[in-house]
Amino acid sequence: MTRVALVTGASRSVGKGIALALGTDGWTVYVTGRGPVGADGPLDVTAAAVTERGGRGIAVQCDHRDDNQIAALFARIAGEQDGRLDLLVNNVWAAPKGFAGFSDPFWRRPLSDWDSLIGVGLRAHYVAAVHAAPLMVERRSGAIVNISSFGTRGYLHSVLYGMSKAGLDKMTADMAVDLRDTGVSVLSLWPGLVKNEAMVAWGVEEFQGFSLANAETPEFIGRVIVALLNDPDLEARSGHTLITAETALDYGVTDIEGNQPDSHRRFFGGGPLF
Repeated sequence: MTRVALVTGASRSVGKGIALALGTDGWTVYVTGRGPVGADGPLDVTAAAVTERGGRGIAVQCDHRDDNQIAALFARIAGEQDGRLDLLVNNVWAAPKGFAGFSDPFWRRPLSDWDSLIGVGLRAHYVAAVHAAPLMVERRSGAIVNISSFGTRGYLHSVLYGMSKAGLDKMTADMAVDLRDTGVSVLSLWPGLVKNEAMVAWGVEEFQGFSLANAETPEFIGRVIVALLNDPDLEARSGHTLITAETALDYGVTDIEGNQPDSHRRFFGGGPLF
């Protein structure tokens, strides 16, 4: 039977790349974003590309700041897929107003940064997991993957950005305790520098001191997730924080051009993960 995934925040960048990799592996993939559906916008383009890859892409407009919209999303998936959901990828993220202002110290930033970086970057992931878990536990199968960051380990972007990512990793570890022996796994992933559409359009060669020469493409992160979900021993990793570049080596996964992106672990202090 075709496996079913939900990738939140999949209009572009990491979410889109993950959806495409799942489509290549034959998944039915629900993709969400705030933008309209049915007008050939970015979300429609992602869904169509998933279908072109051999899966089935389904675009759903959802503002993940709204609990009711999240609840309706999961109710729709459950109704259309006979209660089946094999994978939730918590990826949705919202930049605060004045994104370039990340160069400012926290006391010069508006308190409203909390609403995007914590409200969407952490709380919305928790809400989605609350709705996904019952569907998965009922079938005693499934996985929740949280897209986190090296911002857990060292300063990256802003105080609130680091707080949100550290919260995701702790949430992952603690959810794994509650999900033990249910057949459902939960993981946190740290991608490295991602060479997304915006980076390519800007024509930049480095970002915050990291070269784009061997940066990860969004689809590389998706390939790692596919490898994890195809691993019969996935439960052994439940609760863990994983670095995409290092996990790729475990499974022999390469990026779309056959290259092996570098791990940034040593740039953020080395040592064990969460």
